[in-house]
Amino acid sequence: MADLTAYTGLFLAALLAATLFPAQSEVGLATLIMSGDYSISLLIIIATLGNVLGSVVNWLMGRGVERFANRKWFPISPAQMAKAKRRYHRYGRWSLLMSWAPLIGDPLTLVAGVLREPLGSFLVLVTLAKGVRYAVVALIALGVMEWT
Repeated sequence: MADLTAYTGLFLAALLAATLFPAQSEVGLATLIMSGDYSISLLIIIATLGNVLGSVVNWLMGRGVERFANRKWFPISPAQMAKAKRRYHRYGRWSLLMSWAPLIGDPLTLVAGVLREPLGSFLVLVTLAKGVRYAVVALIALGVMEWT
């Protein structure tokens, strides 16, 4: 039962961390890896799946967000939205390879939804980016790589 709780907690932390809410999942992953009680491969897969699902939530929000753009409470100005669109168009879908990055990754997945990035290409690029990030976290936690 403890295994299920740990894996579920990691999944939920990773999912939340990928949304626009401030959260952290790397520390949880590293802690579970360093405990030596869990399958490293399974931990990486679960964290990646949770994080990708959180990014899909952002993508879905992006698909419908512009209908609220003219409301007073809407948190993004038209200028900010235009700037985000220009940046996304400059690098195209390949910018989703940066979806792992702090501060820019989560908004990037939202903008991909706004700009109607097809779900298939979105999933491939975001899964690759987030999976590599969690693999690097695992290698650091195992002492194979150093964080400098």
